[in-house]
Amino acid sequence: MALNYLWLAFFVIAFIVALIKLILFGDTEIFKLIVDGIFDSSEMAVMKIALPLVGVMTFFMGLLNIGEKAGAINFLARIIGPFFKRLFPEIPDNHPVHGQMIMNFSANMLGLDNAATPFGLKAMQSLQELNPQKDTASNAQIMFLTLHSAGPVLIPLSIMAQRSIYGAKDASDIFIPCLIATYIATLVGLLFVAIRQRINLFEPVVLSWLGGITAFIGVLLWYFSGLTKEEIETTSKVASNLILYLFVMAFILGAVRKKIDLFDSFVEGAKSGFETSVKIIPYLVGMLVAISALRNSGALTWVVDGVKYAFSFSGLNTDFSDSLPTALMHPFSSSGSRAMMIDNMKTFGADSFAGRLSCVFQGSSDTIFYVVALYFGSVNIKKTRYTLWAGLTADFASIVSAILVSYLFFH
Repeated sequence: MALNYLWLAFFVIAFIVALIKLILFGDTEIFKLIVDGIFDSSEMAVMKIALPLVGVMTFFMGLLNIGEKAGAINFLARIIGPFFKRLFPEIPDNHPVHGQMIMNFSANMLGLDNAATPFGLKAMQSLQELNPQKDTASNAQIMFLTLHSAGPVLIPLSIMAQRSIYGAKDASDIFIPCLIATYIATLVGLLFVAIRQRINLFEPVVLSWLGGITAFIGVLLWYFSGLTKEEIETTSKVASNLILYLFVMAFILGAVRKKIDLFDSFVEGAKSGFETSVKIIPYLVGMLVAISALRNSGALTWVVDGVKYAFSFSGLNTDFSDSLPTALMHPFSSSGSRAMMIDNMKTFGADSFAGRLSCVFQGSSDTIFYVVALYFGSVNIKKTRYTLWAGLTADFASIVSAILVSYLFFH
């Protein structure tokens, strides 16, 4: 699906819903609400996302350039190469982009968003260099973005903190459900893209890596299930930030060992970080404004009400429906879905089923529309092919699994 059709669809749907509200329900404030949201979203895209990203991008792009010259990125590429060679057959053996993607996935899993974005944008630029059709997403770019958007953090610290603020007895009780839902979403996204790209997932190398990752997550579940909330927060904070700092030191010490000019290498890479940050501003503004119009029109609220009404005839338990706004908003806006999660905890209570399920929704998928706009915008990709369908399929899997696992744990 091309981004221009999606962008148009958001504005058209928002207009139709707003017009219905004005004519049938006399809502004279609806268009003002949408227009105010357009201005607010435009400002947020630049002032709260793009500009703060400049500093982070500048530093980590400079660091990555040091790492590449020191051989650290190639070292990571050699380790993960056998596995990634099967998932990304278009990428040459031992190409630096393997290491860049690993840096992105690692930072993302550790909850270090500020570091994950520069690593991911650098990986996307490297994939674009290998892309024969510069305006169309390659198979490798689609696989990368699908895995990136389907698998966010291992330990949802910010969500646990919000639960603690709103009086949860055990703020960490959503940790295991979030991890399970995230893992299922990642597997579904991987399978969707693998089938479309005819990738053989039954090769021994692929099975061994997937089995190893599954075992690793199982060990983490076992370890953290025996800790208190405070111990989980302390352990994860120390471990994640220590690992990131060790990456920084490893890159620098490797460069010193190879007698590379550290500061010149840093400045050389940092320049590209600034340029990338500026380049993505139009894409962010365009997508966030369209999402704001869709949200403020009330279209998503109508969808939720429709789901509630449909399930009322089935005789099934519909307790999950109160949390659906969080799930439906999350592919579009992380801040919007977080606001809905907080509103659910305020309304129903942090330890209510709706409060807990909304937290699991928030922690088990990523904002696919924002990710597509950010990453493809940074390399001027216009034709996204089936990237959105892959991301939305993974997101749907996370919603279904979040509901099922929450009924198992909390209902």
